[in-house]
Amino acid sequence: MKKSIKVGDIAIALERKKIKNMYLKVRPPEGEILICAPETMTLETIRMFALKKLPWIKKQQKAIQSRTREAPRHYIDEETHYLWGEGYLLKIMESNNAPRVTLGHKTILLQIPPECDREVAQRDRLTKQVIMAQWYREQLKQAIPPLIEKWQPIMGVKVNRFFVQQMKTKWGSCNVTHGNIRLNTELAKRPKICLEYVVVHEMTHLLEANHGKKFVALIDTFLPPWREYQEMLNSLPPNRDN
Repeated sequence: MKKSIKVGDIAIALERKKIKNMYLKVRPPEGEILICAPETMTLETIRMFALKKLPWIKKQQKAIQSRTREAPRHYIDEETHYLWGEGYLLKIMESNNAPRVTLGHKTILLQIPPECDREVAQRDRLTKQVIMAQWYREQLKQAIPPLIEKWQPIMGVKVNRFFVQQMKTKWGSCNVTHGNIRLNTELAKRPKICLEYVVVHEMTHLLEANHGKKFVALIDTFLPPWREYQEMLNSLPPNRDN
């Protein structure tokens, strides 16, 4: 069960598990802090552990935030947007046809209805953002099934359903009970190997729910270079829309 504790001015997510040792994570993309602790460990012991780690925590958060900080997206001509780790220049085209996004050689063409008057200018950015978000979601929905089909027989597991959604603190999650996985829409902007790593990571949870030694041994077997892909995933800046 997860709860939240405060150490100084920092909020920390606390999860108690059937484990022997306590461990701490600072997770991208927002620098969320998580402590996993044995079920029998006192709250005071956990707080003292976190207090000793505060300098390290702040250092890690600063590093993560500096990697992910980028100018907000304005959805204007010549702005750089990413797909599968590659940068493309955004081109805006007004048309009476239905809104759509088309991928070119080095460009992403965003087709939108003509602006009737300046009163819709405030709404215009959001409209472009929504169209692009839907397009990114579709890219992921097309890329994920072949990866699941590839890894199911290798890993000996079955994914019942997958979902794509915006996630603030995780790249993915797994519902072990229902056999479902969820993936962050930001993954469409990362290299495809990063998406594959997250898919394998979440599918490994169908064999081992926790991130303990057994989990690490399993993912080491399935995808030996996974640490390299994890570092790649966390070091590239995503598009920022706010």
